[in-house]
Amino acid sequence: MTDAFDQRLARLAPVAFVLIWSTGFIVARYGMPHAPPLTFLSLRYVCSLLAFGAWIAWARPAWPPTRRHTLHLMVTGVLMHAGYLGGVWAAVKLGMGAGTVAIIVGLQPLLTGMWVAWSGSHHVSGRQWLGLVLGFGGLTLVVAHKLGGGEVHATNLALAILALLCITGGTLYQKHFVPPGGDVRTASFVQLSAALLVSAPLALLEPEPVQWVPEMIGALAWSAGALTLGASSLLFLLIQRGAATQVASLMYLVPPCTVLLAWLLFGETPGGWALPGIVLVASGVALVARSR
Repeated sequence: MTDAFDQRLARLAPVAFVLIWSTGFIVARYGMPHAPPLTFLSLRYVCSLLAFGAWIAWARPAWPPTRRHTLHLMVTGVLMHAGYLGGVWAAVKLGMGAGTVAIIVGLQPLLTGMWVAWSGSHHVSGRQWLGLVLGFGGLTLVVAHKLGGGEVHATNLALAILALLCITGGTLYQKHFVPPGGDVRTASFVQLSAALLVSAPLALLEPEPVQWVPEMIGALAWSAGALTLGASSLLFLLIQRGAATQVASLMYLVPPCTVLLAWLLFGETPGGWALPGIVLVASGVALVARSR
């Protein structure tokens, strides 16, 4: 009975991870009316560091073994937390919908495929090239429709693209420079500390005060708990169980899932050519992910 229950949990865990990850864009939509983006993220990092610190003090996992390992983790923290999240939250703050920004940063596998092709480190198949074309074609349809409606403009589009570049660069950097096998808790603590060192000074330049309303408190609690602690811990368990490949194959569902949540919660209707664009983006990323 226990083995059957564990097998069901193993099957549900990758889906739960993708659903939790998708809510990150929704939380940004909830929190942004009540706090400037970098201030909110700095508070999120502080809460997450306190939680991870207590967890580390209780479990006593191993820290990164060398100074170089720690520095590499700090670089990935700046890119994948400060840069990526800062760009996403700032774009939402400036009016971009949660579904739209999710679609843009969801092109990460496609951008990675282009880098692999350009660098010549791996062969890019015809199926992967087809996925790249479909993905960028779908993004063009989505963004063109939003430009016509006034939701997307040069500034928030640049911030969303910055977020895409940061998460892609951070992923590639970690793949090449961070040794595998480290503990996710201590690695996350180092990454979040680096992100806080970058975000906090910039947050001091934001004049808007924080409004401690229930929506703000709820968004902060979900960000620090479910997204940082929950998603990271779930990913750690998935890797321990050998299910990381399932997560990789499901990641392309994040943008469509976010679009659905944004429609249900905020009434963000894709409309026009956006729906075919979403299908093209999901299909393109799926081709690249499955081929890899």
